[in-house]
Amino acid sequence: MKNKFLVFGIIGLLLVGCKTPLNITNIHTEKNIYITSQLQDDKAMDAVIQPYKHELEGKMNTKISHTNVELNKSGDNSNLGNLLADYTFEGADAWAKNNNIPPIDAAVINIGGIRNIIPKGDITLKNIYEVMPFNNEIVIVKMSGKVIDGMFQYYLKTQQNNPVSHMIIETDGGDMISKKLINGKTIDENKTYYIATSDYLALGGDNMFFFSKGEMIPTGIKMRDLFLEKFKQNPEVSAPDDVRLIFRNKKVQE
Repeated sequence: MKNKFLVFGIIGLLLVGCKTPLNITNIHTEKNIYITSQLQDDKAMDAVIQPYKHELEGKMNTKISHTNVELNKSGDNSNLGNLLADYTFEGADAWAKNNNIPPIDAAVINIGGIRNIIPKGDITLKNIYEVMPFNNEIVIVKMSGKVIDGMFQYYLKTQQNNPVSHMIIETDGGDMISKKLINGKTIDENKTYYIATSDYLALGGDNMFFFSKGEMIPTGIKMRDLFLEKFKQNPEVSAPDDVRLIFRNKKVQE
């Protein structure tokens, strides 16, 4: 029954653009009909829904790629988290080159935005929608080398496994950062950095308030759309296995 009403909503969205405006000539009160398990199926309505339901299911089960390992979000260096961070970096970097913006230096995404795993085997359209139900926009944050340290301090304080790309952060188990690298290099206070992230994080989501000290450059790229294209471009996904976040004697549990 629950799936049935979900399909009602989808079909309604598909058809709303085809409806002509209604002229309301009479308004009166009707009895409420409550949706419960006691509500009987409408066979006539089911007959209307089924073709749309089958078409939607067919599209969602379309194979777009393949993986020989499970892609998940477990641990500080999850293969799915690192993969999506890399895709974010690549998408933003390509956009920057086409829009006269300097090359992207690194990318940061949030682990909480990844809502599911991708099982070993064929990757379908449905998998990507389950992994990324929220279609946030990718933005580029322009930050000076003097203020970008706030990003590293965030990881030191939270020890959160928010995935990164082209960045290495290592803490010493105390209150010091033993290594902080962007593109394999130490931070240059006189350099301007361009960090790709989501609009959610750029606006302070997950308490990443350090981004507010930078200049936000919108790209118009939707994250889920980018990920779909990246998976399609890679028929066989190679999951990253490098180490980017190193929290020695981690204090905060995931």
